[in-house]
Amino acid sequence: MTENHNAAAYPLLAVPHIQLHGTVDEMMYANFKDQLAAAPGDGPIVVSITTLGGDPEMARAMGDSIRLLREYTGREALFLGKVAVYSAGATFMSAFPVDKRFLTRNSRIMIHERIMNSTVQLSGPLNTLAPVLKAKLNEIEDSIRIQEEGFADLVRGSKVPLDELKQRAPNNWYIEAAEARELGLVLDII
Repeated sequence: MTENHNAAAYPLLAVPHIQLHGTVDEMMYANFKDQLAAAPGDGPIVVSITTLGGDPEMARAMGDSIRLLREYTGREALFLGKVAVYSAGATFMSAFPVDKRFLTRNSRIMIHERIMNSTVQLSGPLNTLAPVLKAKLNEIEDSIRIQEEGFADLVRGSKVPLDELKQRAPNNWYIEAAEARELGLVLDII
């Protein structure tokens, strides 16, 4: 089967206004903000990313900037995933509607559950221990809510039911570009 790549249909994607690569962290967020400030003040804006993942909160912050730009200015924002859109990269992608998402050929998306590494140290009078455990449980429960909000944003408008994503995410769901297009997670492949 010959893969259909429609780059010529989307000439704006050839030179993204914002190009991100590497770990999603505070440095990427600062780079993102600088590039966003330097981007043209009108017309569509194209954001590309290549990442193996990183801090989901930084991805959410960048996504919020895109959402606010779209809602306050009415500007179209296009997402272009290059090669690897893993973990926090998929979180960032979820800020764009599915009909504004693109992948380059041979790219992959990887979606997984948030990961927490934590140790709870219990020491002191018994009456002080229950609040420590309750605080950690609250943190876990809120993280699950945030994760599910992001999952819902990622599949909104696609053919992927939220329950399927939640079932597949614990095992690191890798999705090739052609499958992502077929599932409606992206509009097209270039």
